[in-house]
Amino acid sequence: MDAISDLLDGPRARGAFMLRAVLDPPWSLRIEDRAPLCAVAMVRGEAWVTADGGRPLRAGPGDVVIARGPDPYVVADDPATPPQVVIHPGGRCTTLRGEPLRQTMALGVRTWGNSADGATCMLIGTYRMRGEIAGRLPAALPPLLVWPEGGRLVPLLGEEIARDAPGQEVVLDRLLDLLVIAVLRGWFARPGAEPPGWYRAHGDPVVGPALRMLHDDPAHPWTVAALAARVGVSRAALARRFARLVGEPPMAYLTGLRLARAADLLRDTDATVEAIARRVGYGTAFALSTAFKRERGVSPQEFRTRAAAHLGT
Repeated sequence: MDAISDLLDGPRARGAFMLRAVLDPPWSLRIEDRAPLCAVAMVRGEAWVTADGGRPLRAGPGDVVIARGPDPYVVADDPATPPQVVIHPGGRCTTLRGEPLRQTMALGVRTWGNSADGATCMLIGTYRMRGEIAGRLPAALPPLLVWPEGGRLVPLLGEEIARDAPGQEVVLDRLLDLLVIAVLRGWFARPGAEPPGWYRAHGDPVVGPALRMLHDDPAHPWTVAALAARVGVSRAALARRFARLVGEPPMAYLTGLRLARAADLLRDTDATVEAIARRVGYGTAFALSTAFKRERGVSPQEFRTRAAAHLGT
């Protein structure tokens, strides 16, 4: 797996919250779900998306909005329309006074709104999990972006989102992943873009293969010398080139990758700290705990406890 695939695979949807919103103006939704990443694909009509303190961005038919959490934002028919609905964590919908709206505005399978034939139709896909591997990815994105090339994936997602069939959740998760990855690749490749160092480094003939090896097998006892030998350059040359393109030395990058994977395993599995340590390249639970606490300020067990409490809220 290359570094780009691994990093984009970090927020891989697992039971993503999916909704088809059909609305007639005036409408305005304040999103306070604290989700790590959300995609809004416009099927018809237009919407204005505004981050707190930011300028409104317009999205028309075929456009895709990517919202980087956890900060709130507003999606509305017009920037001047005041919020009428608040979307809370877990997709809970209320009025500004806290009155529940999910059932009163339900229009069918994964469909919600104030009019069955509303002028605006949006497809909303929200990642529930905060994948630590993807920590580098959100950091490279603005709070909101609008990409005008959802392509064939938008109508396909529109067809599937209101379907109730066996395995439908998995189908929707994968379609959401495809849509998000297509948008982000386009965003980073646009004229004048300033993609993060790890994205640019992927295309480098020396650093690119080294990144792929680290991501393929982070538990391997890598050294700079071993990586350099694999890619056919000197240790010093690889170290200089890697740090210049990626922004940190190879072993610091590897440590971050290992600890990020450990955080994912602590959050998403019941594996012991000892087992997780072996899977990510640490010889003992003590070694992992020491590195984890130094980097994140809490022990692996404390991190797991806090993550479970957060998911339960």
